[in-house]
Amino acid sequence: MRLLQRGYRVTGLARDFSKFPCADPNFTPVCMDLSDLDALPAQLDALTRQDTPVDGLVCCAGSGRFGSLEEFSLVQIRTLLDLNLTSQLYLVRALLPGMKQHAGGNIIFMGSEAALAGGKRGAVYSAAKFGLRGLAQALRQECAASGLRVSIINPGMVQTEFFNELDFRPGEAPDNYILPEDVAQAVQLILETREGTVIDEINLSPQKKVIRFPKPGEN
Repeated sequence: MRLLQRGYRVTGLARDFSKFPCADPNFTPVCMDLSDLDALPAQLDALTRQDTPVDGLVCCAGSGRFGSLEEFSLVQIRTLLDLNLTSQLYLVRALLPGMKQHAGGNIIFMGSEAALAGGKRGAVYSAAKFGLRGLAQALRQECAASGLRVSIINPGMVQTEFFNELDFRPGEAPDNYILPEDVAQAVQLILETREGTVIDEINLSPQKKVIRFPKPGEN
């Protein structure tokens, strides 16, 4: 919403827009399941055939699953990596040629504090986010000559529905978590930074890191 309020034209990719009903004329919803890698190439090809040039790409699709490595099935490992890393590669690969043609723009990846340091019960998730951070760093060098800027934002625990299916969540005090608005502000900062300057990486952390483990039935 922040970008729409500032007059940007935004195209959103998601499986379900029912949780984000938006009637803004500058918003275009495109239903797409980024976890379905078999269907993704044809859908992305259709997207790139649209006449509207892409000036900015924010790659923020992802999901979390945590546990010791041996607790993951092979299917669960692949599912997590497909959405959190491989789908981002597919998406950027599809849109990159057009963005380079227009000699400018931004690609912003949504990393995580898990991209900075691996943690207990986070091997698969960290592997995906470390990969995403490496992708951002490599593309930063590949795209500089084209005038295309590449950045990554690494948030700590953000107070969202991300934790609904997990057995832990941030503490309840306001300094125990980040708000989605904080991340949106970082995105805006990257997009509106003076041309010729790149913000390579932004790390966002709650002032106090508190993790709680609610009992079954508690919020």
